[in-house]
Amino acid sequence: MNDRVSINECFARDGLQHESAFVPTSKKLAVLKSFTAAGFRRIEATSYSHPKQVPAFTDASDLLKALPRSEGVAFKATCPNQKAVQRAVADAASGYGAEEISLLTSASDSHSQVNLRATRAEQWQKVEQMAELAAGNFTLVGVVSVAFGCPFEGTVDPQRVIDDVARFRDLGAAYVTIGDTTGLADPAGAKSLFAELVPAFPELTVVAHFHDTRGLGIANVVAAYEGGCRSFDSAMGGVGGHPNKINYGSGSTGNVATEDTVNLFDSLGVDTGLDLDALMEAAAECESVLGRTLLSKTSKAGLSNSILRKADAV
Repeated sequence: MNDRVSINECFARDGLQHESAFVPTSKKLAVLKSFTAAGFRRIEATSYSHPKQVPAFTDASDLLKALPRSEGVAFKATCPNQKAVQRAVADAASGYGAEEISLLTSASDSHSQVNLRATRAEQWQKVEQMAELAAGNFTLVGVVSVAFGCPFEGTVDPQRVIDDVARFRDLGAAYVTIGDTTGLADPAGAKSLFAELVPAFPELTVVAHFHDTRGLGIANVVAAYEGGCRSFDSAMGGVGGHPNKINYGSGSTGNVATEDTVNLFDSLGVDTGLDLDALMEAAAECESVLGRTLLSKTSKAGLSNSILRKADAV
């Protein structure tokens, strides 16, 4: 297992949307700087969500304007509706927009209505309009939420997810993220779906986005890798989940922890392209910003290979 993987760091968007207290822009910039120092090439920076619905991102434009830009690093902003894309286009025209924008859909009607205030059919109409509004200003990232199961409707037909990926491809997306939004995926289903998606869409980068709600996050990462996936979302400290003011999950809804994901691949000899020392420094920065101990096991125990090398040297 030596194929290189890419990890998109989601702490600053998917992570912070779940926080009850607003994180100041200066602190967000500090963690984003630490992510670029660690070598992440794709980083979720913010969202153009409505400030009243998701107040964590009221500073979206100010943050993007102040971002520490580095060659080869793409920052992503989430756009849930047409107004959000218009804001993204305006920022791009001003010279400080995101390199990527995410366009959101759900694999179930019920989740779509709770999360996006639209049925699936209505949201797809909006996504088509949003792709047109983006007009080549950004790399498009399609997102299919609750792809492995819906907390309201139960099992999701994998063919629906496959069809949604095809629709995003036809709209010009370069990436399509397959979201296990409330942690209902299992390793068998994860491996099976990615084994079907990856060869079916060679022109796309299919991204695995797992939540660790039921403790299966890392197992699902392994399964997706075995299914051919080479691009993964994760968040430092395992933070995140649904927006703070919208409740459709239960338990610990956070993302699979970046530190644990990187440790997994490092242990398997799979290159992530990341500076591991800087990664651990970034993990400490995230804990400092949120003022509490986060959920990553690796940040507490240390990277496996580092511990083994130290033991060998004794």
